[in-house]
Amino acid sequence: MAQEIPSELLMNNTLINDLAAVAKDAALLQGVLMRIKESPNSSEVVTFAPFTLFPTPVPKACFLQAIAVQTHYNTLMDKISQDPDFLHEALASTISVDDFTARLYRIHQHVLKEGRSQSIVLGLNRSDYMLDQKEGEPISLKQIEINTFAASFGGLSSRIPDVHRHILKVAGQLKVLKCIPDNDPAVGLAKAVAKAWELYGSKRAVIMFLVEDQQRNILDQRYIENELWKRNIATIRKKFEDVSKSGKLDEKKRLFVDCQEVAVVYFRNGYMPQNYNSEQAWESRLMMECSLAVKCPDINTHLAGTKKVQQVLAQPGVLERFFPNEPQVVEQLRTTFVGLYTLDMGAEGDKNVTMALETPDRFVLKPQREGGGNNIYGHELCEVLNKVKNSDERMAYILMDKIRPVPSQNYLLRREMPLKLSTCLSELGCFGAYVRQGNDMLINDCVGHLLRTKNSEHLDGGVAAGVAVLDNPLLF
Repeated sequence: MAQEIPSELLMNNTLINDLAAVAKDAALLQGVLMRIKESPNSSEVVTFAPFTLFPTPVPKACFLQAIAVQTHYNTLMDKISQDPDFLHEALASTISVDDFTARLYRIHQHVLKEGRSQSIVLGLNRSDYMLDQKEGEPISLKQIEINTFAASFGGLSSRIPDVHRHILKVAGQLKVLKCIPDNDPAVGLAKAVAKAWELYGSKRAVIMFLVEDQQRNILDQRYIENELWKRNIATIRKKFEDVSKSGKLDEKKRLFVDCQEVAVVYFRNGYMPQNYNSEQAWESRLMMECSLAVKCPDINTHLAGTKKVQQVLAQPGVLERFFPNEPQVVEQLRTTFVGLYTLDMGAEGDKNVTMALETPDRFVLKPQREGGGNNIYGHELCEVLNKVKNSDERMAYILMDKIRPVPSQNYLLRREMPLKLSTCLSELGCFGAYVRQGNDMLINDCVGHLLRTKNSEHLDGGVAAGVAVLDNPLLF
C-alpha cells in the first residue's frame, strides 16, 4: 500500500517507545479521554481512550464510497420506520422467539394504535463496514451493520486526527499528514439535534440524554452536549430510574422530567435487555415514546436497525420497495451488502443451517442485539446452531457471510498495557444525521466517520467493550 507506515519505523523499538509516550500526552491534551473502569461514574481520575499509535491505511475510493452512500442509508432507515407493514413482515418470526425484540415491538404497536404525537423525526446513526478482500479480487467495502441507536464516539473521533498528525510529525512522516481526513462528527450530530429542538418550538424545553447507570464513556457524549450549550440549548442527563420517579405527561402529552419540559429524548441507553432492569424501565420507555418529545431514535427507527431487518433487506427486490424509481440508489446500497441468510423455520432456513454447520468458518451467527461482543463464530457457532437447529429458537438469529478484512501492522495503546506490534483489523463507520418534519426532509447528511482497530486475535467487540481502539484512516 502506498501510504503504509515504513516497516523500519515500526521495528525501531527505541523510537516507538518515545512516540508512544508522546502519543499518550497528545491524546490527553486533545481531550481523547475516558473514565477508568474502577470509577466509571467519576471524572476525578481519567485516562486516555485507547487508540492506535499510527493511522491505518484505507483506500480512498472505499472511504469516499462509504461517505457517499450514507445519505441513502439515512433515507432507507427513515422509510423503513414509516412502513409498519414491512416491520411486521420482517420481524414476525423474530418476535415470536425473542422476548426483547417482542417487547420493543409491542411498544411500536401501542404507538401505532394511539397515533404518533410528534411529526418531527430525528435520526443519528452509524453504518459500519470492513474492507473485504477475497482472493484474486479487489478490495471492496462491505457493511457489517447499521446502528440506529446510541452510535458512539462521534465526540472523541473528532479529536483523533490532530493526535495522529502530531505523532507523524514527531516521527518525521510529514509527507502523509495530508492523507488523514478532517473529521468532526460532534458538530454535525449536534446540528441535527439542535434542529429538532428548534422545531419543537419551546425555548425553555431541554434536551435529555437518557443514560446508563455506569457512564465510563461520558466524555464522548460531552462533546455533543457542549456543542448544544454553545447554541444556548440546555441539556440534562437522566436514567430510566429518574424518568420513572419524576417523569409525567401533561394533557398535551408534553414530557416533563424533574419539572423540566423535554423537547428531545436522546437515547444513549435502552438497546440491550439488561438496560431494562425493572418493569418501571419499560413503562418509562413507553411513556417517552407516547410523548410529544422528539425521540432519537423513536421506537420505529430502533426496530429498523435490527439484524433481522438487515437480513430481509438483502433479499431480492426488497430495496426496490423503498426506492421504486431509483435503480442507482438501490445499486449503491446493494453493492455494500454481504450475504445474509434467514434461519426461519422451513426449507430455506434448514438449508442455511446445514450450510453453516458444514462450513462454519465462512459465517457469523448474529443474535438480535446491539453493542460489541454478541456475534458468534467458529466452534461456538456450531454449538449454538446444533442446540437450536430443530426448534423455533433459531429464528432469534441471522447468518451472515464472514468478511475477510485486510490486515495491517500497528501498536494499540491502552492504559497499563505492554507495547507490542500487532496484526490488526479495522472497521470504518460513517455517521449519518437526518431531521424530517412530516413529509419534509430538512437535514440529511453524512457528518463524519469513525475508524476502529483491534488485534486480529479478537473476532468481535468494539471500543466500549474493551477490544477495539480508536484510529484514523490514512487515505491512499
